[in-house]
Amino acid sequence: MREIKWKLNNLPKSENKEKTIEFLNDEEISKVKSFHESFPQYTKTPLVKLDNLAEVLGVGGVFVKDESYRFGLNAFKVLGGSFAMARHMAEKLGMDISELTYEKLISDEVREKLGDMTFFTATDGNHGRGVAWTANKLKQKSVVYMPKGSSITRLNNIKAEGADASITDLNYDDAVRLADEDAKKVGGLIVQDTAWDGYEDIPAWIMQGYGTMAKEAVEQLKEYGVERPTHVFVQAGVGSLAGAVQGYIANAFDECPITVVVEADEADCFYKSAEAGDGKPRFVGGDMPTIMAGLACGEPNTIGFEILKNYSGAFVSAPDWVSAKGMRVLGNPLTGDTKVISGESGAVTTGLLAAMMSDDKLKDLREALKLDKDSRVLLISTEGDTDPEKYRSIVWDGECASI
Repeated sequence: MREIKWKLNNLPKSENKEKTIEFLNDEEISKVKSFHESFPQYTKTPLVKLDNLAEVLGVGGVFVKDESYRFGLNAFKVLGGSFAMARHMAEKLGMDISELTYEKLISDEVREKLGDMTFFTATDGNHGRGVAWTANKLKQKSVVYMPKGSSITRLNNIKAEGADASITDLNYDDAVRLADEDAKKVGGLIVQDTAWDGYEDIPAWIMQGYGTMAKEAVEQLKEYGVERPTHVFVQAGVGSLAGAVQGYIANAFDECPITVVVEADEADCFYKSAEAGDGKPRFVGGDMPTIMAGLACGEPNTIGFEILKNYSGAFVSAPDWVSAKGMRVLGNPLTGDTKVISGESGAVTTGLLAAMMSDDKLKDLREALKLDKDSRVLLISTEGDTDPEKYRSIVWDGECASI
């Protein structure tokens, strides 16, 4: 069985680290949330309180943000793509995003002013579906490239939103490069949460879009009487989600919660960067074969990397069995707890917490992170069963079991 690897964050900090999270402060994210609230499909996704699981694991509270309810798309990703696309369109129209509600965005008047647009992206499934869904609502075109090995179910879900979608023979990072090249050829717009030199505005807007979820979670914790989580576990692919969540919570609390960044061990670029320890990002290449398709990204988002190196507590490299464990824990709850359907990329944070609190081999990590009976832990379940057959294979049939 492959083991969990971890590294506390001892990376050198930026000279002005507060500046790296300014765009994710509550004032900015409140504007983003107001934009999302203008969607008729909008509702807060549940924050599930798992009291019995917390008791069994020996922590003070476990709270799972369940993104399977987001806009009927079974994943959080639409928050980022929709906001970035709207920000881009607002700039073209000479408007502030606060003036551009969903109804205005999809109006014939805006469509006539902007003309035809084509949005390009690369995705394992969830981000592409969000971009395709938004483009469809805008009566615009979308082109979506998926890395090799992608789920046919996820491909068909993207096509159902009207996208020109296909599975390539490339890994994720090369599919991103293809999307960028093809967008430039036809004057289209690439909507990607991976930032690189010269391509930073849209990834930053996507990260702000994800801030809606983080802001909701903080508000919902307060409704449960929790003024501040002690710990936040968040998964990282390119690091846009992790950076967005980290940036928002670092702004929201005087004492920043301990953040644990969790990656698939086949695509653990942040863990490898922490291991190297020089403050420079490390890349992972190759096919990156993992059930956590949404995390199979080998090149960090440069914006997210700066935030995470400045504020995160630890980086964890997790084998597939960790995610599978999380899926089973959430899908088969203790009596009295609420069931959460969490997919392969969504459940790894829960799986890690469960493994850490029950396995003496991880005692050093548990103690280093100060996890105990007083800990109130926020977990992000980023997706539901976006590939139902894979979900059943893992939860019903025991695929990727830890023993």
